[in-house]
Amino acid sequence: MDMKSLYLLVPLAPLAGALISGLFGKLIGRTGAHVVAIAGVLVAFVASVLIYQDVQAGNTFNGAIYTWMQAGSLTLSVGFQIDALTVLMMLVVTFVSLMVHIYTIGYMADDPGYQRFFSYISLFTFSMLMLVMANNFVQLFFGWEAVGLVSYLLIGFWFQRPTAIYANLKAFIANRVGDFGFVLGIGLIAAYAGSLDYQQVFAQAQALSTQTVPATGWPLLTAICVCLFVGAMAKSAQVPLHVWLPDSMEGPTPISALIHAATMVTAGIFMVARMSPLFELSPAALTFVLVIGATTALFMGFLGIVQNDIKRVVAYSTLSQLGYMTVALGVSAYSAAIFHLMTHAFFKALLFLAAGSVIVALHHDQDMRRMGGLRKYMPVTWITSLIGSLALIGTPFFSGFYSKDSIIEAVHASTLPGSGYALFCVLAGVFVTALYSFRMYFLVFHGEERFGQAHHAEDEDHGEHHGLEPGQKPHESPLVVTIPLVLLAIPSVVAGWFTLEPLLFGGWFGGAIESSAHLEETTPLAMALHGFLGAPFWLALAGVVVAWVLYMHRPALPARIRAKFAALYTLLDNKYYFDRFNDVVVAAGARLLGEGLWKQGDRNLIDGVAVTGSTRLATLAGRVLGLFQTGYLYQYAFTMIAGLVVLLTFWIFLA
Repeated sequence: MDMKSLYLLVPLAPLAGALISGLFGKLIGRTGAHVVAIAGVLVAFVASVLIYQDVQAGNTFNGAIYTWMQAGSLTLSVGFQIDALTVLMMLVVTFVSLMVHIYTIGYMADDPGYQRFFSYISLFTFSMLMLVMANNFVQLFFGWEAVGLVSYLLIGFWFQRPTAIYANLKAFIANRVGDFGFVLGIGLIAAYAGSLDYQQVFAQAQALSTQTVPATGWPLLTAICVCLFVGAMAKSAQVPLHVWLPDSMEGPTPISALIHAATMVTAGIFMVARMSPLFELSPAALTFVLVIGATTALFMGFLGIVQNDIKRVVAYSTLSQLGYMTVALGVSAYSAAIFHLMTHAFFKALLFLAAGSVIVALHHDQDMRRMGGLRKYMPVTWITSLIGSLALIGTPFFSGFYSKDSIIEAVHASTLPGSGYALFCVLAGVFVTALYSFRMYFLVFHGEERFGQAHHAEDEDHGEHHGLEPGQKPHESPLVVTIPLVLLAIPSVVAGWFTLEPLLFGGWFGGAIESSAHLEETTPLAMALHGFLGAPFWLALAGVVVAWVLYMHRPALPARIRAKFAALYTLLDNKYYFDRFNDVVVAAGARLLGEGLWKQGDRNLIDGVAVTGSTRLATLAGRVLGLFQTGYLYQYAFTMIAGLVVLLTFWIFLA
């Protein structure tokens, strides 16, 4: 098989699995659906490994596979750019997706939409692969929109629930806001660069940096980069376009893991890294990226402290960690951002799948206040959750430590405006991350057993009873669930150790990323040992200790603190009122606009004027002309003479 065929196999194998399991799911049954879907992703993963080996040997590819439109000098095609950045993303996406596919067999075993779910997650994988493999903005936009569409289907997978419908509409609308900026950025590139091919645009970057947007005086390249980043703000859930991500928890847990770990939310981070030749020439755009990322990293972390839903705690940790990646992009440490993207994919998928294991064991109860003491019942889920939590808070020797500390070091060395604010946010975020992570860990796995108790009426979800009955005990999940947990726990521990030097200091990305950030070269061992002396470690340790005191040693204390700081708690519990603002202003405004367009535009203008009006005009014209069509010769002669007089009069005046 030649390499082009191997490149095509990576996205097309999951697509084939999606089509077969979706169109022929009833025919092949539940087993056939998951076998086909998993086989497609497995083939994509194996092909990605082979392509990785080829890239390691020094072979790259950048070219069109199929040209489907030529408009003047503008060529629209399907093409691939296979380099070190692409192949890293391919490996992460296919491996995490494969683990999620296997896990889904156990998690969705009793769901009537089993085949449909496998079809959707395979289609999601295909969409993300098309995005990361693209060599032009048209294909990038196709993958960008495709992951948004499939996320809409997956978040609202349980469409019988009003909350799921609300959540998928919220995700769809929030991403359309970001996509408006994204399309503007691509439009500016097409207008001024005359091409949508990455390399041709990058070759003109210096020339674009000297131009301005007409009638505004804005630097053209800054406008392009800011518009592109607005798209990334929605896709990668940065403040204020983050509001859709916590509500995406309405979807089944496997898709929460896939969205939050390896697909969709990482698309914006990848896109900015891919566009580094443009962003490097716009300090103003980088400052904007830096401030937005720092704000997201700290203030979204605060919200994780007050959540009681186990999945929402992990969701807000995703928002915070995406902020760290965005901060790295802002200080031009693109390799550190991608490094954290990779390590985060492993431990965040692990935490979500572990949360799903807990949820299934407790009969779909997600409230941490009704958990506790699960350690002795679910040993595999417990130990893998602990590993994921230690990686998340940046414990030395774990994968998250290497990537997170690299970001903090890059921010500390930056002189970009806003870097001081960003440094405060990322350091404070270390303490906050440890606090909410181990709050969740202690409430779920340690302390007294709070499950199996009678539920109050207000705790029920739309009349559905969740949780164990009194006297019931949880048990460990089956192997089809625990094996993916173990396989994800391994890279959560060792991935940073083995990839630190090549990704950050070995020039592994080559020309795929342009970076002006400087990181002090070190070894994994030296960095980990030095980490025990650094401020991030002690801040993380303080967060763990505070969580232990509040939720294990003095469990009555949090309620007293909440009562004392009621106003602050209300602010956090209402998520800074972003949702309220969106409901009252954005959603209501969109509703009013839609009703206005329907009543005035569709009903009155289109139906009343264009459709009905044209009919009335034709009828009136027919009646007027009918007055002259009498059949009498003298009347026709009179009409001709009158017309001749009118024409002569016009001719005289014009002459």
